[in-house]
Amino acid sequence: MLTFLAKLPTQRRAWAILSASCFALLAAALFFQYQLGLEPCVKCIYQRTAVLGIGLAALIPLFAPQLFITRLVGYSGWLVAAIWGWLIAREHLEIQNSENSWFIVCDTFPNFPSWMPLHEWFPNFFAAPGQCGEIDWQFVGLSMPGWMQIIFATYTVIGVAVVLARLVRFKSL
Repeated sequence: MLTFLAKLPTQRRAWAILSASCFALLAAALFFQYQLGLEPCVKCIYQRTAVLGIGLAALIPLFAPQLFITRLVGYSGWLVAAIWGWLIAREHLEIQNSENSWFIVCDTFPNFPSWMPLHEWFPNFFAAPGQCGEIDWQFVGLSMPGWMQIIFATYTVIGVAVVLARLVRFKSL
């Protein structure tokens, strides 16, 4: 198992699967937004951005998985975005589970850097008309941020396992 995990980052297929899983999640988000009418809030948009970050980070080593630097950029982007996404999902879930969620106000607009106002450039993807405290959808008792916590935790655990397996294998050579 350790050898299998250690070899994954040198294979294009592994990075393609990671990236494809993120783009599938983004497609699902757009389905929920435009087909089911669930408006994303600011926390949703930040989680969407984290998923996009993982997907884009996976594209870099996809083109040259044998190069250490591309894998390093891929690992870094993957883990930073996954951990950041988990933290945002946790905050979002706390807002939804608070007793007076209507009194907890999240930002009206995403707080992207002034040099990259994604919500202005791509409003259909990054605009946040929804309310953070609303629970419009649940599956098996979990709302969207609850599922996103699980998804981000899974991305993080797999990322850490792959990096550790790679380090252990490298150290044993």
